Amino acid sequence: MAADLNPEWLSCLPSSWSYGVTRDGRVFFINEEAKSTTWLHPVTGEAVITGHRKTTDLPTGWEEGYTFEGARCFIK
Repeated sequence: MAADLNPEWLSCLPSSWSYGVTRDGRVFFINEEAKSTTWLHPVTGEAVITGHRKTTDLPTGWEEGYTFEGARCFIK
């Protein structure tokens, strides 16, 4: 599952920050100056992609996700 790389949140990253995407689709942020990472956007304070997604083809209350090994799974 690929993360939705929205140019809006990319363009507002502070200059010392970059981002990465885990194999399961979660976006994390890297503070190059402090040598630290976080799941939360440094400006908005919100997570961009959780690695889970709700789809219309799943029953109510279910989400699609991926294990650390990359296997597709379903979460209720």
